[in-house]
Amino acid sequence: MQPHIRIPGNSSPSPPASPIRSPRYGHRPKSIPGVRFSSPSRSQQPSRSLPQRVAWLFLSILLRRQGVFLFAPLLYISGMLLYMGSVKFDVVPIIKHRPAPGSLYRSPQLYHMLRPNMDADNSSADAISTIWKHAHKGGDWVPCTNRTAGELPESNGYLYVEANGGLNQQRTSICNAVAVAGFLNATLVIPNFHFHSIWRDPSKFSDIYDEEFFIKALENDVRVVNKVPGYIMERFDNNLSNVYNFRVKALAPVRYYRDAVLPKLLEEKVIRISPFANRLSPDVPPPVQRLRCLANYEALRFNRPILSLGQELVSRMKEHSTTNGGKYVSVHLRFEEDMVAFSCCVFDGGDQEKNDMNAAREKGWRGKFTKPGRVIRPGSIRINGKCPLTPLEVGLMLRGMGFDKSTSIYLASGKIYDAERTMAPLLEMFPYVQTKETLASEEELAPFKNYSSRMAAIDYTVCLHSEVFVTTQGGNFPHFLTGHRRYLYGGHSKMIRPDKRKLALIFDNPNIGWKNFKRQMYSMRSHSDTKGFELKRPSDSIYTSPCPDCMCRRNNTNNSR
Repeated sequence: MQPHIRIPGNSSPSPPASPIRSPRYGHRPKSIPGVRFSSPSRSQQPSRSLPQRVAWLFLSILLRRQGVFLFAPLLYISGMLLYMGSVKFDVVPIIKHRPAPGSLYRSPQLYHMLRPNMDADNSSADAISTIWKHAHKGGDWVPCTNRTAGELPESNGYLYVEANGGLNQQRTSICNAVAVAGFLNATLVIPNFHFHSIWRDPSKFSDIYDEEFFIKALENDVRVVNKVPGYIMERFDNNLSNVYNFRVKALAPVRYYRDAVLPKLLEEKVIRISPFANRLSPDVPPPVQRLRCLANYEALRFNRPILSLGQELVSRMKEHSTTNGGKYVSVHLRFEEDMVAFSCCVFDGGDQEKNDMNAAREKGWRGKFTKPGRVIRPGSIRINGKCPLTPLEVGLMLRGMGFDKSTSIYLASGKIYDAERTMAPLLEMFPYVQTKETLASEEELAPFKNYSSRMAAIDYTVCLHSEVFVTTQGGNFPHFLTGHRRYLYGGHSKMIRPDKRKLALIFDNPNIGWKNFKRQMYSMRSHSDTKGFELKRPSDSIYTSPCPDCMCRRNNTNNSR
């Protein structure tokens, strides 16, 4: 019996060797009896073109002579050297950088593109009479800053504050001082207005507000006096700078005044807080908030000279607006030289504008914008909606919103930068533009001419009574007007507040077309109408949102918050 072998040897027959079929070797397979191999003839092979033959020959050489690949780096370097020898290195290639959408001021180009269709458009409705569709959808709200009755308890001492800033920042200080004095059961001394190097207005409280009316309106809630009694000031050598001064942090809660300020007030009988702008949190208990409302919306009234001229200008604006039922649009236009300079935005004034802005920044802020390492990106500022709207852009926006050339416009503004050039497009779109300088005579304006706060108070009065108020840059002026208009008009501000980020993109598109432009502007107008009524949120200010802290919803039976 043959044993089992795991690894077979030569004892078993092997199969015949396979024929070599590699194309590299030209051997024909061995002949097999009974099998006939046929070789393809030339006529059966597909014909090749000359380029194909050359490529086939080149590949055959490379495959047979693989050492040629060793010379490939040398060939590549030689080719690069030949190419570099043909390039002139004294010519630097220009790389065109495309600016981001909305980063450039292209509104003049857009105006020239849209103007023919704008002038030919007769489809605009009476915008000033139909603009507010949501004025009563928030409900019927009425002021409810009811004054208390009865005598006040004995005072804990005197509170003296220094109000800093411009007109409306000072207004914040006054209202907060009334609220703090009422909370501390202190007697409020008429606030002193701190002279500021920017506004340069030496006006006192009585130069702007009706002091007697202010004291009378608060008499049942907070005691107000003109000055600290002499017998107390004798302890401080009749010098208020010797009185203990609290450095209160911004937006301090009422508990800080209770825990830190009240004990010192009881001890000294008079305390000073300087500066005092924004030194009280917007979120305070209802009794304290009511005092704020009472001060801002009822007790603070402009003095007789300012109020008389302001009301006279309102009457003159209504006379100029007879074609629109006495209704006019007021615009807070912030295109003064200092605002343009501070924004660091670039417009279309060229080298002259650049030189003017550099000089204005150095004069007003002395090196603030030229500090080492500070980078100013005008394009990014514009994209983020931080550039002030130009007169041209205001005109484009209002025409797109449906206001026609017959609309009367009141401009609340300082001296417009390069007014002859920048105001021309606005006057083309709206010929009936007025300012306090055009409505009033030089004699009427003379008592207020050199006082920025008094001039701002006149603008405030005319804007307060307009059918539409347009804000273009933000700040304390529109901040207070928003709340005051809501207080007067049933909770609706009747204000247009454009989305300046969207405007930057729209104004940067000269191919937008008039119909598309109008559609975008109408959408923005409708959004302002919808946002006209808003209830105050915890972090909001009563100076902007008086509902529901300063106003009550009225129903058929009684008032309820």
